Amino acid sequence: MGRFVEGADRSQLSFLPECLDDWVDEDNPAHVIEAFVEALDLAALGFAGAIAKATGRPSYHPAVLLKLYIYGYLNRVQSSRRLEREAGRNVELMWLVGRLVPDHKTIADFRKENGAAIRQVCSRFVALCRNMGLLAGGTVVVDGSKFKAVNNRDRNFTHAKMARRVAQIEESIARYLHQLDSADRQEPDEAIATKTARLKEKVARLKQEMGRLAALDGLMRRSPEQQISLTDPDSRSMATSGRGSGVVGYNVQVAVETDHHLIITHEVTNIGNDRAQLAPMARAAKETLGAERLDVIADRGYFDSDQIKDCVEAGVTVTLPKPQTSGAKADGRFGKQDFAYLPEHDAYRCPAGAILPYHYSNVENGMELRRYWSTAACGSCQIKRQCTPSKERRVTRWVHEHLVEAVQKRLDANPDAMRVRRETVEHPFGTIKARMGAAHFLMKRLPNVAAEMALHVLAYNLTRVMNVTGQRGLIAAIRAT
Repeated sequence: MGRFVEGADRSQLSFLPECLDDWVDEDNPAHVIEAFVEALDLAALGFAGAIAKATGRPSYHPAVLLKLYIYGYLNRVQSSRRLEREAGRNVELMWLVGRLVPDHKTIADFRKENGAAIRQVCSRFVALCRNMGLLAGGTVVVDGSKFKAVNNRDRNFTHAKMARRVAQIEESIARYLHQLDSADRQEPDEAIATKTARLKEKVARLKQEMGRLAALDGLMRRSPEQQISLTDPDSRSMATSGRGSGVVGYNVQVAVETDHHLIITHEVTNIGNDRAQLAPMARAAKETLGAERLDVIADRGYFDSDQIKDCVEAGVTVTLPKPQTSGAKADGRFGKQDFAYLPEHDAYRCPAGAILPYHYSNVENGMELRRYWSTAACGSCQIKRQCTPSKERRVTRWVHEHLVEAVQKRLDANPDAMRVRRETVEHPFGTIKARMGAAHFLMKRLPNVAAEMALHVLAYNLTRVMNVTGQRGLIAAIRAT
């Protein structure tokens, strides 16, 4: 007769080996976590409790809890309660933390109270990657993505949402009052009495909701951003790429190098757009790399003249497309890009070939703008209807417009830059969101969310480096520093 593979007897004493090393081989990522955390000076990084107190109840060393969290984020286990369960049943975690099983509150408090130190750990690993020569390239991609917060869309209020909600409630109240009038005109009986009582109860609840919304509207109008979130006060309603869609959450900015797709630096913000993020992220990436000059690629959402100027002054070369927002172009008329600037004459040549000389300068929103036009040329122009409905076409030029023009020239000379951007930065965002799952962030308030994101970035970078060098190669590099 045939035979099956038989398992061991659960009652025998040797069901598990006495030495946990027998279950965690040398190529296990747990060895990388062990080597990395043990090489850190946790007290210098700012972890609370790194030095044991002489009196009181013994506490867990922060190295134990940090190892627990890094392992959890590497293996898609971010919840403190799930980490508590895994510490009691996962053999790899038993080996990593010495069979200690901290309770979930201790685990959660460690992450909440050591946010700044956890971000420093993430930065230390990036510094290790730099020492290993993995960040030798001089090009990075900057991009942002929206991540969900612990705040339902129904618990976030803006002016538009408030107006829609109030209109819905008013419509419902009017409908219920109409039904009450109809009920009053009918012969009274038990069913009508029950229906009337139910309708009055609904109207009372809706009026109570109107009062609550009025109080929230006052709070919203007093807030700087003119919106409030009830569950996570720091989260904001943000538009996403899908038409008519949005998310209540945070805008995570990253700078990713193009060779190994490692995240060099990141920042969590609650600003819904990217326009003011280019220069800060570029400077942070340049400082992290220790480079004298840096090439940065970004998408059109980062286009801002002042940001481009700041990058140039910081020694950063930017490549990104300029949004085509010309109203004239949308109306089928010539746009500004159809006018050629002549630097030797400080004038513009229009599509009809006429010269538009400089007339005067003024300052708007802190920018010095120069104005060019020619009333005579426009008055006799044969194609004026294709240019402007006004008396003459006036062209405005920023005093540092040559910096913006250089950005466009770089993009024209390197049309593959946007493909490189997409292939570089969408990989880490996709990987991190897949590991997060549908819930995304688990913590509330911006500092805590930043610490949680640092753990995700650290786990992502660890995985990338282990794929590039192997576990043993990474351990050797850690021990060599």
